[in-house]
Amino acid sequence: MGSAEMCRDLAPEIERLLKASNSYIKKKAALCAVHIVRKIPELGELFTPSAHSLLSDKNHGVLHGAVVLITELCERNPGNLDEFRKAVPELVQIMKGLVTSGYSPEHNVAGISDPFLQVRVLRLLRILGRNNDEASDAMNDLLAQVATNTDSSKTAGSAVLYETVLTIMDIKSESGLRVLAVNILGRFLLNNDRNIRYISMTSLQKIVQTDHTAVQRHRGTIVDCLKDQDASVKRRALELSLALVSAANIRSMMKELLRFLSTCPPELRSHATSGIFNAAERYAPSQRWHIDTILHVLITAGGDVRDETVPNLIQLISVASELHCYTVHKLYRALISDISQQSLVQVACWCIGEYGDLLLKGDCDEIEPMQVEKIPNDVLDVLETILQSHMSSPTSRGFALTAIMKLSTRITNNIESVVSIYGSCIDVELQQRAVEYNALFKKYDHMRYLIMSSHTIINTTSNSTSSSVQENLLDLLGGLEPTPVGFNSVTCLCVFSAPNVTVYEKGGVNLKLQCDNQTETAITVTFTASNSTQSDITSFTLQAAVPKSVQLQMKAPSGDVIPAQGRGTVTQTILLNNPNKASLKMRVRLSYTSQGTLCQDMVQIDSFPSPAWN
Repeated sequence: MGSAEMCRDLAPEIERLLKASNSYIKKKAALCAVHIVRKIPELGELFTPSAHSLLSDKNHGVLHGAVVLITELCERNPGNLDEFRKAVPELVQIMKGLVTSGYSPEHNVAGISDPFLQVRVLRLLRILGRNNDEASDAMNDLLAQVATNTDSSKTAGSAVLYETVLTIMDIKSESGLRVLAVNILGRFLLNNDRNIRYISMTSLQKIVQTDHTAVQRHRGTIVDCLKDQDASVKRRALELSLALVSAANIRSMMKELLRFLSTCPPELRSHATSGIFNAAERYAPSQRWHIDTILHVLITAGGDVRDETVPNLIQLISVASELHCYTVHKLYRALISDISQQSLVQVACWCIGEYGDLLLKGDCDEIEPMQVEKIPNDVLDVLETILQSHMSSPTSRGFALTAIMKLSTRITNNIESVVSIYGSCIDVELQQRAVEYNALFKKYDHMRYLIMSSHTIINTTSNSTSSSVQENLLDLLGGLEPTPVGFNSVTCLCVFSAPNVTVYEKGGVNLKLQCDNQTETAITVTFTASNSTQSDITSFTLQAAVPKSVQLQMKAPSGDVIPAQGRGTVTQTILLNNPNKASLKMRVRLSYTSQGTLCQDMVQIDSFPSPAWN
């Protein structure tokens, strides 16, 4: 309670009392000195010599005060560490005396001799042994003795063992001693006291990266803690379980994590799904296993996944061409069973729209055949149900409408009437899509097949995946529209007869065009994008449109990330068929993210190399 001025005035007197003959006075003086050092750290030098001498006292109260004072002096001033490391042998002897002493009624707590003093000494040894080989070597044998001889059946013994474990892990201890420490924490996991289980997992979480193999030995016990009734213990068990996933145990651990996901509390679902996705992406043994795992999560907890899950899964599915049939059938089955999980609905709609032809065949070698009499009608019914359901989000409805539109190239049913209904929808975005799709039927029907049957126009790198077919495409097909707010200006140019021509260069992004003859009426146009900035360009996409008389087919891009400083490129190949050999024009829209900022720009190419049509 004393002020800083009072502490300064009385500090010399307190230092004198540390040398008193009365143990009780020395104990009180030591504790007073602790508070003085906390208030005025620079006065610590005054107490350093006396603090060291107190370690030779036999009174436990004095020893306790001395250890606390030395701990405070070392923490307040690291310069004192070298001075007090000389006292490590004395501290080791004090600790050995406590561990090997017989029963003492005065100091015994549940069979442990003065556990309060033991904990204080171990904490001080940890501070002195940190980053010091000599001090660590001096205490290794003691720590092994404490770890093996202390009874953990009582809370007092557990406290001493826990402090021993922390000391072993913090100093430069031997590898065998660290394994012993991990095993102690493993035993703690079986303790009936949930607080002990909690601190055990908290400690294991801190060391799992450095002592991964030792912690792995207790994987079964840790996984069992996922069933604990205590929410805090369950959360720690989840974090530790996710940290233990490796390429060697991914299948068995994922079974346990997926089982936990089906029953875990709502507040843990988001964390669980995120961890499962990260583990699956890192250690997936195959693409099919990866897709199955994510679909399982979407079916179980689709409402708790991160926003980027949908585009990430779409990207994964799109590159696994050999699994398209299997995936679209599996997603369709899931959609029939449940349309409440919006992430699942969105991925399923995208997949049906893209690979509906594989679904309409009605069979798949890798999945049990569906007993459906009228598959096209059934598929449309499911998509219409999503459009009409009160459970569907606006985004999900957009995916469903786009899927129906994509199916218009494969199904002869009256899809145009279904799409037109939503031209007056109260949802403005859905209304806009319906109007644009109707325009494709009425104004650009000759191009509808090329536009809606292409798998690569879909932008799978953003959350607006389902809308990227129509987004800005009709603008490209029509006349020049005013540049939207936030867009870069339009660049118009002519491409001359050259093997590789730069058609766009702005903000460090460079786009080159190259034309190659295929037949008399067909050429291949290749765009190559590079990046000279200091950071990667992400979410890079190209959209292109040509006059009505020219047919356009876009191939899959080589990627969507342009490495910084010209360390790599992204290429996009476009096949053009010009049966009338008309003068060719093309409008290209670029979209990419640079240093967190979305950039969009447009390039109009007014002429191509004439040899391309010769």
